[in-house]
Amino acid sequence: MKLTNDRYMILIGTRHFTERYCRDKAGWLKVSASGRTFRMTAEQILNHVLPAVTGIKANLTIKMKHRDAGFRPGL
Repeated sequence: MKLTNDRYMILIGTRHFTERYCRDKAGWLKVSASGRTFRMTAEQILNHVLPAVTGIKANLTIKMKHRDAGFRPGL
């Protein structure tokens, strides 16, 4: 099992939406709740993740999923 950051998907959301963040060969990728994709820097990802982790925004949930090799980030 490989534990590099390209094997994880971060899911942030509420009851009504979920955004996905993952890493591919070109860098970090955000997939919005409507399915649009955006390239992001690691610092931008951290700015989205930290409020959910610290509980500042109480209605947000955060989950991490480990993926095996060969998954496509946009899906």
